[in-house]
Amino acid sequence: MTPAPRKAVTAPTLSDMKSRGEKIAMITAYDATFASIVDAAGIDVILVGDSVATTVQGEPNTIPVTMEEMEYHVRLVRRASPKALLVGDLPFGSYQVGPGQAVANSVRLIKAGAQAVKLEGGLTVSESIRAIADADVPVMGHIGLTPQSVHRMGGHKVQGRREGFEAGGRQRLLEDAHAVEQAGAFAIVLEGIPAHLAAEITSKLSIPTIGIGAGVACDGQVLVLHDVLGLSSRELTFTKRFADLREISTNACRNFVEEVRAGTWPDDAHSFD
Repeated sequence: MTPAPRKAVTAPTLSDMKSRGEKIAMITAYDATFASIVDAAGIDVILVGDSVATTVQGEPNTIPVTMEEMEYHVRLVRRASPKALLVGDLPFGSYQVGPGQAVANSVRLIKAGAQAVKLEGGLTVSESIRAIADADVPVMGHIGLTPQSVHRMGGHKVQGRREGFEAGGRQRLLEDAHAVEQAGAFAIVLEGIPAHLAAEITSKLSIPTIGIGAGVACDGQVLVLHDVLGLSSRELTFTKRFADLREISTNACRNFVEEVRAGTWPDDAHSFD
């Protein structure tokens, strides 16, 4: 019996999954090849993240990524025609000026092929979230360890461990989560916060929470594909190598080098008469 074709995942799909208690799986990918692989695996959401800076471009943080680069990578992923929901990251500088800028750049990502956008921040960007949602663009929030705030945080540090309403404080993160929900976001990423705090936020919100370094109680989880495949040389506490393709890839290239230098590649079977 032929299995039923997979249905496309939409923003409302994620809300339904939370209601059913069904976990959401999200992966960050940046091109058509990897997008087709993760989609075939049944991933629910593909995030075209500004982490392309550190993962692909070799930058020390996500700050340098431009709107043009994000549009380019969204187009690449869209060409894979994934059934997964395609979310595009708004890079640093594309929404900080205010709601008008946030809406304009969200429209650019949607025109490039995204079906939703994501931006970092809570209370400080709530008006921008509201404006994007009012423009009928599904928007995902992101609080906790927000990589675009690396200079304010003094590095990539766990947030919410201390009490207080200042940026990075426990009570502030609760306020941020509430503000993101009330502004109209359909989901929210919780990054680099204590598991107990993520569990509390998840229980209080009606929208799905997607964790990374935030414990198992979140409604879903996200990782960068290069970390999942073991392609990245970095090892972070909240990531896991589900394979070691870096070693496999290195060995394959080493074998190619050896055969070229030995004069055994290409052989007759791979040459033309």
